Formats: sequence, C-alpha cells, structure tokens
Amino acid sequence: MTVDFKVIIIGRGMMGAAAARHLSGMIDGVALIGPREPAERKSHDGVFASHYDEARITRTFDDNLVWATLAARSLDRYAEIEATSGISFFTEAGCLFAGPPPSPGQGYLGRALDIANTLNIGVETLEPAALSDRFPQFSLNGSFKGYFERHRAGHVNPRALVKAQVVLAEAGGATVLDATVTGVEDAGTHVEVTVSDRVYTAEKVLVAAGGFTNFNQLLPSPVDTRVSARTVVFYELGERELSLFGDMPSSIIFGDRDEDHVYILPPVRYPDGKTYLKLGGDTEARIFDNLEDIGAWFRSDGDPAELDPLVAKALELMPALAGCPVTAAPCIASFTPTAYPYAGFTDSPRIAVLTGGNFVAAKSSDELGRLGAVLMTRGRLGDGDFGREFAPVFR
Repeated sequence: MTVDFKVIIIGRGMMGAAAARHLSGMIDGVALIGPREPAERKSHDGVFASHYDEARITRTFDDNLVWATLAARSLDRYAEIEATSGISFFTEAGCLFAGPPPSPGQGYLGRALDIANTLNIGVETLEPAALSDRFPQFSLNGSFKGYFERHRAGHVNPRALVKAQVVLAEAGGATVLDATVTGVEDAGTHVEVTVSDRVYTAEKVLVAAGGFTNFNQLLPSPVDTRVSARTVVFYELGERELSLFGDMPSSIIFGDRDEDHVYILPPVRYPDGKTYLKLGGDTEARIFDNLEDIGAWFRSDGDPAELDPLVAKALELMPALAGCPVTAAPCIASFTPTAYPYAGFTDSPRIAVLTGGNFVAAKSSDELGRLGAVLMTRGRLGDGDFGREFAPVFR
C-alpha cells in the first residue's frame, strides 16, 4: 500500500530532532511528530520534554569511552549546525571537574583521566593552590584538585539546539507536525501512528520520546528504563554576583560521598530576562511508572525536600550566592540498566526505539540522532556505532 511517509520519528526533543535532521539528508519521506513546548507549564495536561531549559553542560572528559566518543562526535558538528541553521546554541565556557585527588584508573576522575589520554583530550590538571587561584568563585576543600577542559566544552542551549535541528530537518525536506502521538501499531505491511485527529502511515517508525517512551502505546513492549525525578535550583543573580560569577566555567564538583556530587551551570540569561546560575545533584527520590504522575511532576516546582540540601551545598561551594533569590524546578532523567542509550528495533521489524539519556546525553544528542537515522536506513548499527552496547532491553 501507499504510505504517508517512509519514516516517522516520534518525539521532537533533542534526540528525535537530531534524528530527523540526519535522516532528511539520507532519504525522502521523513516526518517528525511531537508537540511544541507548552505556553503554560503548570496548566498543561499533555506530554512534556526535558529540553525546556537554556543550559546543559557539554564536554568530552568522561569516565566512559563510549560516552566520551558520542560527545566528541557531536561537538565536531556544533559549528556546522550553528552556521547552516543560523541559530547559536553553544557557549565555549570550558568545563571544570574538581574533587579529591584520584588514584590512577580508579573512580570517576581516575578513569576519565585515562580516557582523556586515550582520546588526546586537552585537560589541564590544577593542583589545589592553582585551582583556588584560577577559580576564586568557589570555596573548595583545600585538598581538591581540578581538571579543566578549556576548549570544546562549556554549555549548550537545549531549546536552541532543538530549534536548529528542526529548522535543518525541514530544510532537508522533513515534515514537522505539532501533535501528540497516542498510539503506534504494526499493521503487518506498514505502521499506523495515531494522533488526535487522524492516523498517519509509514514504512518504519522511530520512537524517541525520552521519559514518555513507555506511555501512550508507542512500543509493542515497554523498554526497561527507570524514569526518575530530579530537582534543580536557580539562583537569580544581580550585578554584584554577575561580576563574581560571570566568567566561570560549567563545573562538576565531586565530594567524599556520592550525595555530595553536584553540577553547576554558569550564569545564563533566561526567557524572563533574568540571569540565573543553575545547580543540581544526583538525588533520585521518586520514580515514575505512569503518565499521570510524570505529568504532575512536570507541573510542579520540584521536590521541596531536595531544595534545602542543594541550597546548602551551593552556599558551601559559592558563599557569595548568599542572599540571592532561589527557585526550584523539576527535571527528569531516563536511566537504562546498561547505562547506555537504547538504539534498536523492537519485536517489530518496523518499529525502533531511541531513548535512555542516562542524564548525560544532551551534549551527545546530535550523534545519538545520527545513530537513529543510521538504524532506520541500514536496519542495524555496526560495532563502530556501538550496536551491541545500544541494544534495547525490554520488560
């Protein structure tokens, strides 16, 4: 039968939009379906996405070779995406890691240093005194060492990156539909994709719906993921704070305990016209398994129980933030048991899945989208594209 599209990509977030861009340069007949960001988050009763933000850390320094490679491949294309779309999204502010001195090859920092040597990543090691002098914004443990990736690191604006990907996907011939998919069915010779007002047909479908992948009957069987709540805090900065923190890098600070680990985004101007410094941690007090609960979380202001520890940590690391107005916001992270993204077909040879950011995928989303496009055109990922590592696990 004649179908509406060769491939429909479900999910207009960072991975889905990237997949649409890459795929539109490989084949005709591509559609990207997903709703735009809601105008009023707290009254929105539909699905959400996790890229509704202005800054996510980007860097190559990582304790895992696969994730470091994904980041490097994406960073290679940032400038091209900006130039061809006319949309800027990358700020090369650098990325600082700081923590207790690692043993060679041990712990996150020890493993990351080994991989930095393997990939020839330019990372400057700072002894405690040099770390304090170089980054006076922080009040760190006097024994901490720093590892600074100055180039090809900093932060991306996820909203702007998604916009750039969608602009380029449309320029490549892709059809972009502002709609929410409520069902996907393998009809034997094609796939039927239901939205509120009609059914679209395609030869194949790629589901890239992030934390919502297991909802709305998008897959024949749910993937094995853990969708967890994260709370982030925002410090509204005035002129005094901007003079102190304005030139700081993106930062990831380790402690003696896992719960002391935090990530920090430097000052960024948000759509309300104010400039905020953002901080978050690794607390996972809540896991979602139904659409109603995850929607309620996105409409909230995060978990009040997580706010106080994050504020205390922020003031410990950056005492000059004292007195700044503080707000909190909700975020989610999708974790897989493999600790890698999923990119592969379901039991249906016509329905594939691309999901599982494991809270570190924003910087690598362009490469993950490319892998999704390769999957849809070739039917599988080879070893060089981590086909074995990214094999989906289903419940």
